[in-house]
Amino acid sequence: MLLGRETKDWDFTTNATPEEILSLFPDSFYDNKFGTVGVPFEKSKIKNQKSKIQFKNQNLKDIFEITTFRSEQGYSDHRHPDKITWGKTVEEDLSRRDFTINAIAYDVKNLIDPFRGQEDIDNKVIKAVGDPSKRFEEDALRIMRAVRLATQLGFIIEPTTFAAIKEKAPQIINVSGERIRDELLKILSSPYPYEGVMMLKNAGLLTRILPEVEKCFGVEQKSPGRHHIYDVGTHLLFSLKNAPTRDPIVRLATLLHDTGKAATFRKDSFGLITFYNHELVSASIARNVGERLKLSKKDKERLYLLVRYHQFTVDERQTDSAVRRFIKNIGKENLEDMLALRIGDRLGGGARETSWRLELFKNRLEDVQKQAFTVADLKVDGYDVMKIYDIKPGPFIGKVLDIIFNDVLEGKIKNEREQLLERLKDLKKNEGV
Repeated sequence: MLLGRETKDWDFTTNATPEEILSLFPDSFYDNKFGTVGVPFEKSKIKNQKSKIQFKNQNLKDIFEITTFRSEQGYSDHRHPDKITWGKTVEEDLSRRDFTINAIAYDVKNLIDPFRGQEDIDNKVIKAVGDPSKRFEEDALRIMRAVRLATQLGFIIEPTTFAAIKEKAPQIINVSGERIRDELLKILSSPYPYEGVMMLKNAGLLTRILPEVEKCFGVEQKSPGRHHIYDVGTHLLFSLKNAPTRDPIVRLATLLHDTGKAATFRKDSFGLITFYNHELVSASIARNVGERLKLSKKDKERLYLLVRYHQFTVDERQTDSAVRRFIKNIGKENLEDMLALRIGDRLGGGARETSWRLELFKNRLEDVQKQAFTVADLKVDGYDVMKIYDIKPGPFIGKVLDIIFNDVLEGKIKNEREQLLERLKDLKKNEGV
């Protein structure tokens, strides 16, 4: 509300105990040790035009969470409190929050801001509540949340808070891969992914979250006959910065696409640097990262494909079959993502955004996609074969369609219905198929 943004979620707190909340709301439920009661509401019952709070984008039935004021003691797992006691005031409850901008409460009439969070919002600063070392000791995920919030909002991290992040960075090992994934993907999909990853690096977090990227800094690429002007790590970050997409998986692929160069680096006596098969090693790294971050099966596959085939050629002399193979390897649905990675790669290496060869290749991609990729893409099908041959369903139909498909692939005939029907008739009449 203070930032002038629409919210999708509100958290409620009260001095009422969970038992008292349950008695007030007959449909409510309470099934955890953190003092949170779930209260189902119908949209029509929560609409309040007079209030400054606007509940938007709510479904017909929503669950609002109401938590009793509380204080917490002990964080032996660096994630969850060992003991919770009910508090007496909202200020006491706010004192356990992570950052000052998140330690503000609103009671419809007044803002309750004991840690001057509004001031930090105005100054665009992420600052821990109280002792930052203590806050990060309580919950190691807050280390990444600080970087994520700064990246999303375009804020800076207050120096004492950032020093505590660096101090507590090793504790990130206590955070699950799923939690790290969620924060990392939010950083990558933000308006400032380059700055976010740089903060992770400067805080000592990148070497623990993505050590494969950290290893690339200092791996030189400047070499006779090569266009690169940065070391591999810097190139990866600049590629990320310039990738024309907000898709976090594509941005992650862009960040990882050359990580295999650290292992494949070779420099001969003439100063020529090579990275033979680096795309294969990079693809293996991408697969490992996907597993470690617990990405979905679909996202893991997309990440792998984008990294594995990023080294595609745009040579104007390649055949339609070669272009078709490229499309089949990565999938039609991933073409735009691959081109976005290539643009980021070019700009991140000091080259222009595009070239006449790349533009010609884009046109080739469009033209080749008009061709048949599988038998299913043919403008005739099994029913046409059965009609012309006057036969019933059987394996013979597939044999005939395969012949037609190969004719199209070899350029003997276009994938146009009338031509294909004539070819079917010729096969039956003249070739005895």
